[in-house]
Amino acid sequence: MKNKNRLLIIIVVLLLVVAALVTGNHYTTLRDNESNFAVRDTASVTKIFIADNNVYESLLERTNRGWVLNKKFPANKKAVEFFLETLKKIRVKAPVSKAAESNVIKRLAGTAVKVEIYQRVPYINLFNRIKLFYHEKLTKVFFVGGATQNNLGTYMLMDGAEHPYIVYIPGFRGFVSVRFTPKPDDWKSHVVFNHKLSNIKSVEVDNFQKPEESFRVTVEDAMGNYQITRLSDNAKITDYDTLKLLNFLTSFRDLKYESRLNNLLPPERIDSIINSKPIYNLLLVDVHNDTTKVIIYKKNRFPDEVNNAFDEFVPVDLDRFYGLINKGEDFVLMQYYVFDKVLRPLDYYIKKE
Repeated sequence: MKNKNRLLIIIVVLLLVVAALVTGNHYTTLRDNESNFAVRDTASVTKIFIADNNVYESLLERTNRGWVLNKKFPANKKAVEFFLETLKKIRVKAPVSKAAESNVIKRLAGTAVKVEIYQRVPYINLFNRIKLFYHEKLTKVFFVGGATQNNLGTYMLMDGAEHPYIVYIPGFRGFVSVRFTPKPDDWKSHVVFNHKLSNIKSVEVDNFQKPEESFRVTVEDAMGNYQITRLSDNAKITDYDTLKLLNFLTSFRDLKYESRLNNLLPPERIDSIINSKPIYNLLLVDVHNDTTKVIIYKKNRFPDEVNNAFDEFVPVDLDRFYGLINKGEDFVLMQYYVFDKVLRPLDYYIKKE
């Protein structure tokens, strides 16, 4: 009798596993609920893909080192958290009326943004208490359209559904479509350097205006032993101020740029700047041999048409400068107030008599 009961239990478990595997491999089961746009458990979201019908697409992935954009850029943590909060709060206000449904679907087909949500879910979920065999699964696919006429709702359509809905956030007056942006620039982190001292292998500061002040700091061990090399002649600097050098190395913790200029300045203007002589070059190598490089260019105080009126002296902006980051893909505006502490000359670190 015991053997029969044991066999019966095994058969039941196997049937449950098979059923879970069959139904778990298809996101189309969600089509039974055409209005289930919200994601209650945002902590389980592992990947977000957003794309439009033109040229923009953004893939956000949760990793051990934070959210990553398009497999190579650090994502803006606050922007991702804001997006996940939106996913959690959105609610359906009403289905689109029959009279307007056809026109709304046509507009969605032409201008909507496609959103894919991936989550870590169990193959087996018994009564929402016993959860086994977690895996990543595409759980939602929907399209986000424009705002309603009163700007208090947003049109959305679940993939494979027949009827679109008006979606809103309770307590929020406005539309949510702008939060589902496919543009990578809207998701990129403003962080340039974010390294702990224990994560730094070396830092190089090239001062092109005063080459004799260029130097490289190498972290030799975790006991506080460093090596400073003057780049102009490869001379080793032994008599340095340890406290000042320590402050330098710990200043790479959270350095951010002010704004991205890729789409704000004309391409020919950007090309002109990056083809000019830079004033600094910052190169940080971490313990994993990953490099972060920033090429720094001066910023004139006035617009070009004003600067061109000066024959010799062109006023330089003493508050801001330009930077080329992310392996040359992003042209940004940066502040001396933020970066001055890592741009000091070699002489600053040498002990004075």
